[in-house]
Amino acid sequence: MDLRQLRYFLAVAGEKHFGRAARSLNIVQPALSMQIRGLEEELGGALFRRTSRSVELTEAGEVFLTEARRTLEQAEFTRRSVERALRGETGTVRIGFAGNAIFSGKLLSDLRLFRQKYPDVEMIIQEVGPQQQVDAILSGQQDIGYTPDHSKTVTTGINVQRIGDWEMLVALSDEHPLSTHPRITLDMLAGEPLILYDAHDTHEHLYVMLSQQLKNHFRVAHRSASTLSVLALAAAGLGLALVPAPVQQVAIPGLVYRSLNAPELMANLLLISREEETSGAVTAYLALVNPRME
Repeated sequence: MDLRQLRYFLAVAGEKHFGRAARSLNIVQPALSMQIRGLEEELGGALFRRTSRSVELTEAGEVFLTEARRTLEQAEFTRRSVERALRGETGTVRIGFAGNAIFSGKLLSDLRLFRQKYPDVEMIIQEVGPQQQVDAILSGQQDIGYTPDHSKTVTTGINVQRIGDWEMLVALSDEHPLSTHPRITLDMLAGEPLILYDAHDTHEHLYVMLSQQLKNHFRVAHRSASTLSVLALAAAGLGLALVPAPVQQVAIPGLVYRSLNAPELMANLLLISREEETSGAVTAYLALVNPRME
């Protein structure tokens, strides 16, 4: 049997007449009679008692009526559920982010916008180191990433969109001699212990520029994937941290921020995802927060 036969059966049961049921279904009566007869043959017994004026359900027909309605309701529910999933109205979006995505406000504004438009979609949000995000997306553990640019973002299968740029600041202890300067130059960083993010690897723009400018006086003392760890190290006087401008919203006792006179050293934020995306919810998220990635 198929869903069409169930609908034909319900029409006859409702009209109690083959002619009226055929007209309501917009088919000829012989075709309707043949479908019902085929259904009865498949089930192995009569579903209707036929008279010259009307038809009545048999006991088996009463049972079949209940189950046919239930089956069609479930089929309709399934259809609507799948259509909603394809439109991105249900499902799950797993989002990984680096610290600057929070401090810049971009991630929070995107999450609010998506929640307003797609309230039934589950969002799983967690901080993930920039270097780990690409692998997590490709392995299916993560759907979308907010990360600064680094060597791994140029990977086959990863879609990349630049969504923010900011100047770099120097975060340092208020007891450090350079804290008295309102603006720090690259030359002042020569020989100073620097604190960098893990994302600033040897192939990344910031690392390359610093090594070219400072040459033998370029010294990386500490690395961390966590913004709070980077700031804590700087506040403790263990080095000078280079951080994106939005991070200065974080107030830590003993820590101050100073401008860096190096416009060529810019912080950025990327929105990354799979190039071949099949999830309706993920596609809807990307289309909403950044239509260029649709």
